[in-house]
Amino acid sequence: MDRDPSLYNADLAPTDASARTWDWKAFAALWVAMVVCVPTYTLASSQIALGMSWWQAVLTIFLANVIVLVPMILVGHAGAKYGLPFPVLLRSAFGTHGAKIPAVARGLVACGWFGINTWIGGSAIYVILNTLTGGALAGAPLPLLDIDFAQLVCFLAFWGLHVYFIRAGTESIRWLEELAAPLLLIMGLALLAWAYAAAGGFGEMLSQPSAFAVGGAKEGQFWSTFFLSLTGAVGFWATMALNIPDFTRFAKSQRDQILGQAIGLPLPMALFTFIGVAVTSATVVIYGEPIWDPVQLAGRMGGFGVIVALAALGIATLTTNLAANVVAPAYGFSNLAPGRISFRMGGYITAGIGIAMFPWKLLESAGSYLFTWLVGYSALLGPIAGILIADYFIVRKTNLEIEDLFRHDGRYSAGGGWNRAGLTALIVGIVPNLPGFLAAVGALSDVPALFVTLYSYAWFVGFFVSAAVYLLLAQMQMRRT
Repeated sequence: MDRDPSLYNADLAPTDASARTWDWKAFAALWVAMVVCVPTYTLASSQIALGMSWWQAVLTIFLANVIVLVPMILVGHAGAKYGLPFPVLLRSAFGTHGAKIPAVARGLVACGWFGINTWIGGSAIYVILNTLTGGALAGAPLPLLDIDFAQLVCFLAFWGLHVYFIRAGTESIRWLEELAAPLLLIMGLALLAWAYAAAGGFGEMLSQPSAFAVGGAKEGQFWSTFFLSLTGAVGFWATMALNIPDFTRFAKSQRDQILGQAIGLPLPMALFTFIGVAVTSATVVIYGEPIWDPVQLAGRMGGFGVIVALAALGIATLTTNLAANVVAPAYGFSNLAPGRISFRMGGYITAGIGIAMFPWKLLESAGSYLFTWLVGYSALLGPIAGILIADYFIVRKTNLEIEDLFRHDGRYSAGGGWNRAGLTALIVGIVPNLPGFLAAVGALSDVPALFVTLYSYAWFVGFFVSAAVYLLLAQMQMRRT
């Protein structure tokens, strides 16, 4: 059966047996290497600032990752069974043309994070070199760029590392993740041991009671804060819950992807979050103030410690960025024009956007606003996960016609390549969260309390509303055909 060249290339094709090289240890390593990153380290800080005790914050994060593990494994099932990447699997629910919309939406979120994380990694290199040279690298900002020459070189060097692994392909990413995972765990535990020894314990933060306890400043307000924090923590990896087939397509078996993800995600997230809390607590004793930013902490440590700490930080940022923020847009861009854009070229486009967005300027001018926007936008992608799972498990009963996914005149071409059931369900799932999202980023100032409350459950609302609407519309479509 002929495959339409506008839907097919070698990178989007089903993986053959020779490419099924990822066992459970590879998936566990993938997640450990992604989990160990700056955002995870600081994740509990917002919950503690809202009044949670350290153990409430860590437990909330653990529970959120147990929850997000469920769609991660379910969506990953299709990748492991058929060897197909995320953009191709979308064609079943959205149509051969319509699938491009959610694929690009997922990819654009990743492009934003790619540029930011590349800047963070380059900054780590800059701090290392500047520390070793006694600050000799610091110079006047360059015209237009507003960063000095050494900062630019460090950013481009770290960017170049990403380009190397993009050129080498997904197998090189697997190799890097497996190599880095144990090293990063050891470095995290070593940092924890250093903080404990230097502070003579972990300090007051770990003994500080919850503000929600009886007599506390926020007595009786725990549950509203808990659900808000839980939704935010679920959204942390919600985007990966969409494009996890980009990795599970290389799994040796379903057991390998399920076991590997179950081992590699919830517990390491909780552990590394605890390390962030405990070390930050110790910095109050050591330096007289809480230091949440690990780059700033490494600079304060001085000596050989700064080199080791920031080298580990650079590796952690690289492994997270490659897996979470390169693979998805690379496949997404390839899906737009398979005949002209390969996975590698899609990765180069992602890398190009990472430079073009001038991430240091975005962070300088937007700060937390940018992170609120990106995290909120990622949470709005929850409806896509709901539609995917409803389509694959309930409508299709895990049975897909592979060849039809690569043809505009096959069973997934619905309405000229636009599946109205999937696209309508996507819109309906996003709409309830939109007012609260716009309020969160400051675009609207007067939003009814109902929508603010709904946005506290944004991922869950979008997931279940879109799944329900899709099932209803899909049933109506089947009755008409």
